[in-house]
Amino acid sequence: MLWTKWLVLLLCWGAAGGELRPEEADGVTAQVRADTRRQRSPPPVEPLNFGFVPAAVYDTHAYYEPGAIGILFHMVHAFLYVVQPSSFPKDLIVRVIQQNMGGIKIEEWKKIDPVPFQWIYYEAGFLICGTIGVVFVVLIPIIGTCFCVCRCCENCGGEMHQRQRKNADCQRGFFTASLIATSIFIILGVFIAYTANHNISTQLKSTRRLINTNMRDLKTFANNTPAQIEYLTAQYTTAKNNVLSDLDNIGPLLGGRIHSQLEKAVVPSLDTALRMAGAMRETKEALENVSSSLELLQEGTGKLQASLSAERASLSNTLSDPACTNGAVSHTCNTIRSTLSQLGINADYSRLQDVSLALTNVNTVLKTDLSNIVQKGYTSFNDTPKLVKEQTKNIVSGVKGMLDKIGTEITGFSKMFPVESSLANFTIFLNDGQKKIESFYPQIDQMDFYRWIGCVAVLCTVVLVLCFNILGLLCGTCGYDKQATPTTRGCLSNTGGNLLMAGVGFTFIFAWVLMGIVTTLFVVGGNVEKLLCEPLANRQLFKIIDTPFLVHPAKKNFLPGMLFQNPNIDLTLGSMYRECYENKGLYHALQLETMFNINSFLNRTVYNRDLAKVFDSVHVDLQDISLLEQAGRDSLINFANSGIGQIDYEMYLAEANKGVTLVDLLSFSTDLEAQADQLPRGALENALKGHASSIRQIHRDQVMPLEQAMSTLSQSIKQLQRMSSDLPVKVTNILSAIDAAEYLITHNASHVVKQETKAYTQSLVGYFKQYTEWVKNSLTAEVAQCKPISNLVDSMEIVSCSFIIDSVNTFWFGLGGCCILLIPSIIFSIKLAKYYRRMDTEDVFEE
Repeated sequence: MLWTKWLVLLLCWGAAGGELRPEEADGVTAQVRADTRRQRSPPPVEPLNFGFVPAAVYDTHAYYEPGAIGILFHMVHAFLYVVQPSSFPKDLIVRVIQQNMGGIKIEEWKKIDPVPFQWIYYEAGFLICGTIGVVFVVLIPIIGTCFCVCRCCENCGGEMHQRQRKNADCQRGFFTASLIATSIFIILGVFIAYTANHNISTQLKSTRRLINTNMRDLKTFANNTPAQIEYLTAQYTTAKNNVLSDLDNIGPLLGGRIHSQLEKAVVPSLDTALRMAGAMRETKEALENVSSSLELLQEGTGKLQASLSAERASLSNTLSDPACTNGAVSHTCNTIRSTLSQLGINADYSRLQDVSLALTNVNTVLKTDLSNIVQKGYTSFNDTPKLVKEQTKNIVSGVKGMLDKIGTEITGFSKMFPVESSLANFTIFLNDGQKKIESFYPQIDQMDFYRWIGCVAVLCTVVLVLCFNILGLLCGTCGYDKQATPTTRGCLSNTGGNLLMAGVGFTFIFAWVLMGIVTTLFVVGGNVEKLLCEPLANRQLFKIIDTPFLVHPAKKNFLPGMLFQNPNIDLTLGSMYRECYENKGLYHALQLETMFNINSFLNRTVYNRDLAKVFDSVHVDLQDISLLEQAGRDSLINFANSGIGQIDYEMYLAEANKGVTLVDLLSFSTDLEAQADQLPRGALENALKGHASSIRQIHRDQVMPLEQAMSTLSQSIKQLQRMSSDLPVKVTNILSAIDAAEYLITHNASHVVKQETKAYTQSLVGYFKQYTEWVKNSLTAEVAQCKPISNLVDSMEIVSCSFIIDSVNTFWFGLGGCCILLIPSIIFSIKLAKYYRRMDTEDVFEE
């Protein structure tokens, strides 16, 4: 039917992620390759969340647990294994099929052993048992007829005479016990057969449930498949939106990656230039401090020298006082007079070099704002994402249009197949089929009723014999009188013996019929179990169907040849059943990709050559990036030549390390007061203490500011010395680093741009790969899950084998046991009847 082909084709839609078109690598130098190895790997593609495909819930549970009757089934299986222990004749069946279907050449067939003998060997157990059954069927009526005729002639125990024996009671007890045991086993066989008969009727009702759930699952399969396919097509939007989002952010993404790769060389060079701009300002401040401190020191030391000279002269005049000539005072005055030479300055700042020229040069350099120039370099480099976005504006708009077109093509492709109409026809077919099956339910029930009645009637014949045996035993046992002679036995005892003989008669009438039924059911049911049910349960039957070149020498596989008219597809019934049993998708189970290569469609649509060309055409030009203007370069060079390196820092430090005065004025004034205290109280003492106070005032007003200025001078000189150390070399290194960074941007950035553009496009392609892989996995495991197909096979196995064949085999197993046990029942009944029936004559003993 046409709808079946459409059903197969619609499941071909989806994706099987194939290898996307590889890009040819550009040749690069060894240095560039080394740099590439040192660069970080592109960031992983963000995993996409496509959600969950709408899942179908199937109701059928194709599993059967027989319960207590399973013990009987296992007994029958064990008996059949004893009858037929040979393994399944797969090769033999294959050869028979190939011979009949033309799958094997006549010349090859003649080389093989004759098939009839192989079948006879395989069926030996059934043939032997069947032969025994046939012999039973043939001999029982003959034996029964001969037995009756013989007894009518008063032979074969027909003579109504019983000889008296001493062990008569023992024999009667043995025959009674044996007949009771035999009857019990026959009752057990009847129970087994009746249980199997009833199980068939019971399980036939469960068959309706299996049919309904399987039909419902097939409808669910048909109804859910269009929604699942529509969901697959709709999820293209998820990948598309992520691609569009990355395209909208191409500046931060692609430009950011380029910026990250280049900043390793660019940012450090700009950082050193910016630090040098700060060093220029610090140098200016240090030079200003040196200049002001030097001026203050030169001016202050002159004033200090004058103050100390005046104080020394005044102190010398005081010591010239006549009071100092006194013998006790003269020593102190002489001591003070000897220290007057210490009142003088120590450092000579007039010899130090003036730094005004260097300061003027640095001020000239600072007229150019190097920090602002460097910040412009930062800004120019940091605008790489914006530059990338501007230069790829047209490409992004073109890609967006192509993605919209691809989405339209995918949606249009999914609409090419009449999915809904085909599945609607399939649903109608299922409904019609279910109605037809349900229309047979009354006939099946009626046939099953007749079958049940027939089986019960067959069992009733055995029950009839059992009734005669049981009644005979009851009457004979209850009516038996040990004191009565064989000719004087009571009526009840005689009736028991007659009932036993009646049971023997009915046994001869029905036993051969029962054995005929048992033999027929045994041969048919046993072979069905061994040749169909067992190989179906262990999947050996699938291996026969999957045998290569089974039906024709030119047709390799049967199943794809029947479904797709292409026997060369590597599809087997066993593999399809396994996939469906695991609830995989029908697309994967039937290998529908061999009918329609969805990979080629995806390569033409989702990521086609046109889209690849657009991505390859992404080009970013970084020639406009300028890290350091010429004014900035000149400023660095002029700063290196500003003259701060020619300052005599050693002389400055030597003078700065000296004290302002030759002696500490505070210590001098303290000593002066101490010596004044040694003098007698009077004008001389007061005058000396006044000089000590004047010296402290000079230290406080003049020496301390000079010491502070000298400290500032020392710190500034040390700072300038550090800054000026190898200053031309530092400036040269900065300029070299900036030149190298600009060279990298202008000459080698194309490789970085190409590399990062490739990583960026790979991330975009990664979204499509995720989508195609997701579709492939969904088609494999989630879309059109074919569990109903394996459930249908399992349900057929359950109904045909577990429900019917096992029950039929159990029925003949129980009935056959009854038939076999009827033979000892005949013997024991005949022997026992002799002890219960009233005899015509008896043995007489004379004294």
